[in-house]
Amino acid sequence: MSTRPARDVATVTDAVFGPAMATDPASPLFTFYDDASGERTELSTLTAVNWAAKTANFLRDEIGVAPGDRVAVDLPEHWQTFTILLGAWWAGAEVVLGSDPSVSVAFCARDRLDAHADVDEVVVAPLDPFALPVADLPIGVTDFGSGVRVHGDQFAPIVGGPAALDGRTVAEIVAAATARAAADDVTAGSRVVSTCRWDTADGLIRGVLATPVVGASLVHVSHPDAGAMARRADTEKATVSLS
Repeated sequence: MSTRPARDVATVTDAVFGPAMATDPASPLFTFYDDASGERTELSTLTAVNWAAKTANFLRDEIGVAPGDRVAVDLPEHWQTFTILLGAWWAGAEVVLGSDPSVSVAFCARDRLDAHADVDEVVVAPLDPFALPVADLPIGVTDFGSGVRVHGDQFAPIVGGPAALDGRTVAEIVAAATARAAADDVTAGSRVVSTCRWDTADGLIRGVLATPVVGASLVHVSHPDAGAMARRADTEKATVSLS
């Protein structure tokens, strides 16, 4: 099977969801393992769409994010990070990786709060399997699980500003992701097991976007146990491994 690049999409998120929504939206899109905690969480395309929509609605309706605004995502590789990224792009925002005091809102883990002290709106992601509430947060800091969960699970995509990630346009990001998939032999229907980091724009393009934009599904492993990777690839019926 050949790759199927997404073209003429309004947002990066549309490019991610488009191929799977057109074929089998109930099948797994993103599977997350954390070998340090033992977590395994699997999101179908429909479930990922719901979480991304809730995040986008939260950003638009509660935070007031408008197309072209900048959203910091300072989070490790996780299923919540995956849906936060997609929600931010669906809301038309530019994603900034790490900390930046000029952003409209920052998503971070609890232990990274100090890095975002100068940001007006800060959202803490619990990074647990069920997005349970984070207790005893400072006044003015929003809990991702409880803050986002109440919002609608459908969203009408918004055309973003001039940039979506690292100063690059949606078209540039989708083109880069499609090219990266071709370089890694990822094609429609592939099952990709990855340990790639997401802390740079290029890492995000390879480790998150390249797989779904061509109609493949992704298994990400954090804190990988080297001795378990071959067995996991077999269990997940992986056809491509990335690191």
